[in-house]
Amino acid sequence: MQKSKKNGFLLIGIAVIIAILLLIGGGKDSPIDIKALVNEIIALLIIVGFFVLLIVLLRKSAPTSPQPQQVQVQMDTGIEKDFVIKPTTSDVTFEDVAGISEVKEELVEIVDFLKNPQKYKMFGIDLPKGVLLVGPPGVGKTLIAKALAGEAGVPFFYQSGSSFVQMYVGVGAKRVRDLFNKAKKTAPSIIFIDEIDAIGKSRGTLRNDEREATLNQLLTEMDGFEGSSGVIVIGATNKVELLDEALLRPGRFDRRIYVELPGLKDRMEILKVHLKNKPFKGNLENIAKMTVGFSGAALASLVNEASIHALKKGKNVVEEDDFYAVKDKVLVGKKRLQTYNPKEKEILSYYQAVKAVIAEWLSVDFERISLVKDDFKEEDKEIVSKTEMMNKIQVYLAGRVGVEEKFNEKYSNAHLDLKKARALALKMIEDYAMGESLVPDNSEIGKILQNAMEEVKMLYNSNIALIQKAYELMLKNEVIHKEDFETLKNEVF
Repeated sequence: MQKSKKNGFLLIGIAVIIAILLLIGGGKDSPIDIKALVNEIIALLIIVGFFVLLIVLLRKSAPTSPQPQQVQVQMDTGIEKDFVIKPTTSDVTFEDVAGISEVKEELVEIVDFLKNPQKYKMFGIDLPKGVLLVGPPGVGKTLIAKALAGEAGVPFFYQSGSSFVQMYVGVGAKRVRDLFNKAKKTAPSIIFIDEIDAIGKSRGTLRNDEREATLNQLLTEMDGFEGSSGVIVIGATNKVELLDEALLRPGRFDRRIYVELPGLKDRMEILKVHLKNKPFKGNLENIAKMTVGFSGAALASLVNEASIHALKKGKNVVEEDDFYAVKDKVLVGKKRLQTYNPKEKEILSYYQAVKAVIAEWLSVDFERISLVKDDFKEEDKEIVSKTEMMNKIQVYLAGRVGVEEKFNEKYSNAHLDLKKARALALKMIEDYAMGESLVPDNSEIGKILQNAMEEVKMLYNSNIALIQKAYELMLKNEVIHKEDFETLKNEVF
């Protein structure tokens, strides 16, 4: 600013000198012309005024933002106060987490990695760098990560993905770098990043320099440290479809574990844990049956509300009636959960059982099909045949066909599968020209769906006995695993 002032005075001085030269330009002997002198003074004032105006405009356009050093001070004294990197020791173990038997099987190996790294190093086996826990809110992803740290007896670093996102470019990347440095110093250790989609969203056309810099730093750190360093990154998300492909590729998050809503047996185990220190009288299975669609967090809330209700009524024990009394309060007080009455559960059990049988018959691979979700494996190959796509469409239509045949009625629960079937048929015609002509024809989509429907009806009628057995198992356990079909087939054939 001082420099601009000096330049302004210099310009004014030059203007004054020029004006004086103009005044004396006539020489000594020139007679003084008053009129000409007045005109020259006016011209001088105009010139000086012009330069003053120019200086004012230059001063207004000068940058007023704080110097880089001031910004750094603000970052150090303000923003960084809410970001604390401190390892904790988890006292939670797998025994404290109920209803995740399948998840435990996936994680036992990682616990052994952390406990006995040398055993694996001797065989040239690297520690998995990342584990991604995928599942809806409230299923216990954070609790699972704590249990993993507790079982292995290693330090646990917890951070939310949103804590890395700041308005200043470079802050998020610095925080990621500091987090990994601390974790490496206390290795073996676990870094848990909750809501990882906050920093790991797919990079599209809309630029966000801060988030991209943070994500790039995370990718660099996961690539940078060696597998034997003993640091495992666990990410949690309920929006895996939004994550950047670079984050999901092998070598970063090597394992992906799906944590689903608990089934009937899992809900009973979760209820037992939360009722462990409470006086309870009643049939636990009845409560588990009426809580289809509840997450672990919702079940904990239900137990707490039922206990409060019993206390208000002056009871000495918590009874089944207390759970029925507060069920709606839990559903309405939170985001309303997807629950089913006995008739809906019967329809949905048959729907899913038919899908499971047809998928098994057509070799459409899956691990498990539950009352609330199916788990069909996506084909990881570049070339897929028309037959394979038709088989997938038949599986999508199977539940609708089976329910209509058994109950002589159409229901709205088939809408998602119908949407998938139509989308796949459309892709077959428009993208792959798998119809009768190379030119896309919308009428071909209807033919594909109709042919698939007729095939499913024939398969349904020839497998009614197996479907009935699968339905009974689904109604009882709310889930069918692929390996269950060995037993079911032996009972039927």
